[in-house]
Amino acid sequence: MVWAHAMLDLRFVVDHLPEVRTALARRNAAAAASLGAIEELARRRKEAIASSERLAAERNRANEEMARLPKGSPEFLARRDELKRLSAEQKEREKEAAAVEAEIQGILQGVPNLPLAAPAVPDGEDASSNVEVKVWGERPAFSFAPKPHWELGVQLRILDFDRAAKLSGSRFSVLFGAGARLERALIQFMLDLHTEEHGYTEVQTPFLVRGTALYGTGNLPKFEQDLFKIQGDAPDMLQAMYLIPTAEVPVTNLHGGELLEADRLPLAYVAYTPCFRSEAGSAGRDVRGMIRQHQFDKVELVRLVTVETAEEQHELLTRHGEIVLERLGLHYRRVLLCAGDMGFSSQKTYDLEVWLPSEGNFREISSCSWFGDFQARRADLRYRPEPKAKPRFLHTINGSALAVGRTLIAVLEQYQQEDGSVKLPEVLRPYLGGKRRIGVSGALE
Repeated sequence: MVWAHAMLDLRFVVDHLPEVRTALARRNAAAAASLGAIEELARRRKEAIASSERLAAERNRANEEMARLPKGSPEFLARRDELKRLSAEQKEREKEAAAVEAEIQGILQGVPNLPLAAPAVPDGEDASSNVEVKVWGERPAFSFAPKPHWELGVQLRILDFDRAAKLSGSRFSVLFGAGARLERALIQFMLDLHTEEHGYTEVQTPFLVRGTALYGTGNLPKFEQDLFKIQGDAPDMLQAMYLIPTAEVPVTNLHGGELLEADRLPLAYVAYTPCFRSEAGSAGRDVRGMIRQHQFDKVELVRLVTVETAEEQHELLTRHGEIVLERLGLHYRRVLLCAGDMGFSSQKTYDLEVWLPSEGNFREISSCSWFGDFQARRADLRYRPEPKAKPRFLHTINGSALAVGRTLIAVLEQYQQEDGSVKLPEVLRPYLGGKRRIGVSGALE
């Protein structure tokens, strides 16, 4: 199988191996250890390239000398034989260098992105080292014990897990009546906000993509077990078809292989899609309710930006996610992830976490990540800084704004009333026929 690009720039890695190893150690020891074989491979690659260059110089000298000799003379024939030998040896060295480079590429495809230096990304191994950046809104206070969404939804007959299990097995749900309409209202509200106020272009993409698109965003080959693969006769994973785990995958790859002009940037896209994840690594986690499902809805934001503007664009996209929560009146916080808690492809991530009264805790509702050129190298996303300038790789940024199912959960739990009814956020009422709550009967009132 041939991989088009490494996630990290191969030449940078082999030329700065100690620095790269140190940076990866901030994520975890295993990430740093994954570079163990590269040092020897880098030495072999360097020797093969040097040998190839030396043979090329000898071949050029032999060619010049042969040109001055009488054709057919013994000296001419000897030089010609030497030229053939040098050419054959040079080709062997080039093949050797290419083979070693491919081996390094194979290692790099499983190596995560380098985190930004502290304090931009704090040190730490897990969520306990994440840094709370801000908290918004008042924590809802109840004169009764707040119920979890799976109890509220079932009692209101707007949420059904048993019928979903009959259809599809565990980790699926069915929304009825006001529940289904609330989900649709949330999607429409988010799309309207991001297109009409925040300037995003709405895009509707396929929900099935080839493996090449998943490779472009870093989902393949490392995380194939987390995907739903469509069975077929594709020769390898890059040509196989998969259900998308997030709209980030098709939207990020929209301009793959193109050369964009700088005056078109930034490109800002918003997409609603269902998302499909096998949750292979989460056995036993969040088995109740809608927190962790195989199928869920998201409204996703993606920005393709220049290197110079990437940091401010990351802050802007994160702010757009926060505004959704604030318009809905949902208590939340922003958290800066430490190096050891970030996703595979990210160099810096903010999580937006919404308050769930039933748990007495904040839960992630969006991850807003800046990937540097990590994905762009994989997906071949490039731009020209100015006319006739050398092309550069874009920086990619994305985040959910928001995960719709978790937003629905937060609305049910934060707006629940003692009698079992649920008030509706004012901003959603125009999408719900002006109704103000979900009554105890489960109907919009």
